[in-house]
Amino acid sequence: MADPNTQSNYLQIATEHLALEWTLNFDSQLISGSATHHLLVKKDDVNEVVFDTADLELIDAIIAGKSVKFEVKPKHHVMGSALHVTLPSGLKLGQYIDVTIEYKTTKDCAALQWLDKAQTQGKKFPFLFSQCQPIYARAIAPVQDSPSVKIKYTAKVTSVLPVLLSAIRQSPPSEGPAHDGKVIGKDPVTYSYDQPIPIPSYLLAIAAGNVRYRGFPQFEDKKWATGIWAEPELIDKAYEEFYEDTPKFLAAEEKIVTSYRFSVYDLLVDVVVHELTHSWFGNGVTHANASHFWLNEGWTTYIERVLQQELHTPAHRGFSFIIGSTALKNALQQFQDTGKTKYQRLVIDLSPEEDPDKAYSSVPYEKGANFILHIERTLGGLDVFLPYVKDYVETFIGKSITTQQWKDHLYGYWTKHGGPDKVKALDSIDWNAWFNGEGLKLPVELDYDLTLAQEAYALAARWDAARATAEITQLNFTPEDLKDFTANQIIVFLERLQSYQPLPLTHIRYLGSLYKFENTANAEIRFRFYELALNGTDTANAFAQEALDWIVGAGTGMVIGRMKFCRPVFQKVRKVDKPLAVKVWQENKEGFHPVARKLIDEDLGITK
Repeated sequence: MADPNTQSNYLQIATEHLALEWTLNFDSQLISGSATHHLLVKKDDVNEVVFDTADLELIDAIIAGKSVKFEVKPKHHVMGSALHVTLPSGLKLGQYIDVTIEYKTTKDCAALQWLDKAQTQGKKFPFLFSQCQPIYARAIAPVQDSPSVKIKYTAKVTSVLPVLLSAIRQSPPSEGPAHDGKVIGKDPVTYSYDQPIPIPSYLLAIAAGNVRYRGFPQFEDKKWATGIWAEPELIDKAYEEFYEDTPKFLAAEEKIVTSYRFSVYDLLVDVVVHELTHSWFGNGVTHANASHFWLNEGWTTYIERVLQQELHTPAHRGFSFIIGSTALKNALQQFQDTGKTKYQRLVIDLSPEEDPDKAYSSVPYEKGANFILHIERTLGGLDVFLPYVKDYVETFIGKSITTQQWKDHLYGYWTKHGGPDKVKALDSIDWNAWFNGEGLKLPVELDYDLTLAQEAYALAARWDAARATAEITQLNFTPEDLKDFTANQIIVFLERLQSYQPLPLTHIRYLGSLYKFENTANAEIRFRFYELALNGTDTANAFAQEALDWIVGAGTGMVIGRMKFCRPVFQKVRKVDKPLAVKVWQENKEGFHPVARKLIDEDLGITK
């Protein structure tokens, strides 16, 4: 089935290689340049190539050094404007042809966020970063914007600030002088990159700013290198946080799944284990279209947790599922409250009229991971299951697949390697309930190892029992309660508290002050504290302004732009004080990524 979220004709002619030449203009906040497509003809006598675009200023189309006819169709409210380029007549199956598009991005580009210098750690230079998932690559380049099309790409990007891309740097060297020894912020330097492994268009990525590189110690027997990029003010802290675990996780995942194919794994201060795992699930084995997004995120989340068991203990794996369960519960409830129960499903039948971003939530991550865990247990446990995982990746790596293709391979593998008993076990699974089921609960409620959660649960129970104590001075709590807690145990403590009736305002205030949650620099913990505070009517009114101030960076200029944090806070404040939520958002929305702006506008009922 063709991808419903692209207007391109990738089934007739498809890009195999993309060559980008860009110039970054931080003053006008635009990218200008060209995109040259090396296209494979897949159908005799195809007479045009159709690219996806979104809010691009299209200047020229060139074939064999000559301008050719092109037409930009009217803008579709989800998919953007289809760019039709006329091809020479007589093209035959198997031929190649190059098409160059000259263009500029515009102020309406949904994929790019341009930060001013006040929004950076160093506050000296601006910063640019992109977000092309699920269908925003078309806003930075004319492409066949579907995960069913995988492309190699090269890029030459001229900029007055250091540039990073989702590819291997060719020049200047990462380890060399920053910005090739030129004056950062003043002198233009051309950065060259090459991505020799075919990737889906949503993995096109750029970041540019005052960043530095530091390589991690490498394993001598490995063919890949790892390192960290960050602003000078953060590079020491970022290196210390990631240098030891990143190569260790990468080596462990190679052992479980299959060899790492991309040669380099560099971080730009990231969610390491999850994004690293995408190298196999998503970047390697890719969903054919957004309806099957769970194949990316469910598998990635599941394997991320297998690594926790491999490198630590089974208790760590179970603990990760416990942490994820609250996010899943909240997402399912949100879709229930808004009447969008279709998005509670794993496999979502999206139409061309549906923006796939509206289906984005914790559901594909957490419901998907639990589904695979259920299959693992049904088939006999992790040791039995892992050889199948390796075969799955080796079968489909480099390809884009649907849920049905995955299921067919699953049955095929176990028919061959397990026989009738394993096939019977698979038949016992309620596939329809997992793929198409809606509601607030999983089709099968799974038990997890609670070992690491018990202390957090016990502390939450103590706070719940103390709700009747009116005098704060009589509450038997001290900062020492958290002395031996990890950050994840604190998160579970706060999430467990959310499962009880809301605490009185006095208790929430005391809890936040006693444990310093109200000003912690750990965004995961602070977000959970505000989630807890915004659950009760009285406490939500009391904390609404404070929570919003944290998100918009009031007084600091440091916006909390991650969708998992900013969107739920505005959603919760909207329930108790919509005018305040709208007012704060309207005053600060330009500091957020265009995708966040679009979705939070919708959440708050703001129309253009």
